[in-house]
Amino acid sequence: MRNTKKVLVPLATLLAAGAIAVGSGATFTSTTGNTISAVTSGTLTQANSKDGRAIFNLTDMKPGDTLNGTLTLTNTGSLPAKFSLTESSSATTFAKDVMTMTITDTTTSQQVFKGSFGDLVDGSKNALGEFAPGAARDFRFTVAMDPAAGNDQQGKAASATYTWDSVQLDATTSNQ
Repeated sequence: MRNTKKVLVPLATLLAAGAIAVGSGATFTSTTGNTISAVTSGTLTQANSKDGRAIFNLTDMKPGDTLNGTLTLTNTGSLPAKFSLTESSSATTFAKDVMTMTITDTTTSQQVFKGSFGDLVDGSKNALGEFAPGAARDFRFTVAMDPAAGNDQQGKAASATYTWDSVQLDATTSNQ
């Protein structure tokens, strides 16, 4: 047993020394890291200077009178968007072409609509173009009563309700 100890002690010492030599050998290493990677969603909001109110309202209109109503529409979101105007509902008791309406984007000098009051197709969107974040556009609604309107147009009425919509632009892919 003594001979076994004489052989085992040097063998154990040799194995321990070998393990230390292998474990402590010089090795090149490199480490990199990234800060927190993140994404946030954009916002799609708008402001209407006459939100919840009539754009125009005039009683006792007579032949030859013109009424102008204006509002400002602003993209208050962080995303560019396609805007549109929809006549939600309309009603008129005037004869065709007695009461006309023109809608103009006065910021771009572009005519959105021109015709008889109520002739915008109810429920149909009328494209206004793209608005960048923070962009504002002014719109003028001009309603005019034909100067040649006869006595049969007395006591008539016309009304309409409008909705302004904004929709995000098509999705994109970003590579970074």
